[in-house]
Amino acid sequence: VLPVSQDIGGRVANAKAQCHPVAENSRINRLLSFGRAAWREGETPSPHHAAIRRRARKTMKITLHLGAHRTASTSLQHYMRHNVAALAEAGIGFWGPRRTRSGLLSGVLPMAGRHSAHVQLERARGRVLINLEAAARSGCDTLVVSDENMLGATRRNLREHSLYGDAGLRLARFAQAFDGRVDRVVLSLRAQDQYWSSALAFAVARGHRLPQGRDLEALAGGARAWRDVVSDVACAFGGAEILVLTHEALASRPEARLAVMTARPIEAMPRAHAREWLNRAPLLGALRAAVTARGGAPARLGEGTDCARWQPFDRVQAAALRETYADDLHWLRAGADGLATLIEETGPAK
Repeated sequence: VLPVSQDIGGRVANAKAQCHPVAENSRINRLLSFGRAAWREGETPSPHHAAIRRRARKTMKITLHLGAHRTASTSLQHYMRHNVAALAEAGIGFWGPRRTRSGLLSGVLPMAGRHSAHVQLERARGRVLINLEAAARSGCDTLVVSDENMLGATRRNLREHSLYGDAGLRLARFAQAFDGRVDRVVLSLRAQDQYWSSALAFAVARGHRLPQGRDLEALAGGARAWRDVVSDVACAFGGAEILVLTHEALASRPEARLAVMTARPIEAMPRAHAREWLNRAPLLGALRAAVTARGGAPARLGEGTDCARWQPFDRVQAAALRETYADDLHWLRAGADGLATLIEETGPAK
């Protein structure tokens, strides 16, 4: 098995429509192959796993929320976690980072150890299936699994000056961990100038070095756009519905996002904790204090009041990033090559 950092190669147009039922998606990209880990729909190497899958499949839909980072994912998870009882009464279950990062998904992405990547993935798949059966038995009709780290890591994006370059391989393994049973995948996008500014501000506050001119130029001129991320998601989850939301329209309305994820009316969504915004990017004042505290040069953050947002890009770079985002939205509104559906404030784009 190739390491997680391996490039997954080029994307084939209309890849979702060309996917073969074999879950390894070998017709899309020969690198998305995991040897003995492949299976056909309805088949499984373990009779016990097959029995679990048949029971759970009858009663429960599974939605994966992949973030992205810096699109109010933490606020959404906070909203769902604090409304878990009300959601359970409506038949909606929730697995957030506190669940997914406590060992449930351990081994989906291979780790160093005595077990091979294939064995680690099989063990993770069995663990996930057992937990899915428990959720179905509890009366859950729709399970929402929300963890933006499934998509990748912001620090790697900054290091490579690219949007989730390893998303295809990562997500293909998560698709196998959920035994090909994911019904819907939801991805939130944000304008690249604001996404990168927020990611940089958050990183600098946590000790990351201030970006240099060449870093900003590389981010502004990056070849990888959101449409490439969406295409990777569609390739990995070939049988699932792919829904795309925009941060600009829905970030402050977690109840609306949850309604889309669960295909329920928004009126049925709880309102408690719906206007609590967590994990915001620090403003210029907080960044200046953080840089000064570690002996840096806060003047490099540029001008602006302490209560203003940091904008590290110059006007030309910011305009280039906004143009890329406009191209992404145009592609999505035009149908996204049949791979995904854009959900805007007024509903699905026509």
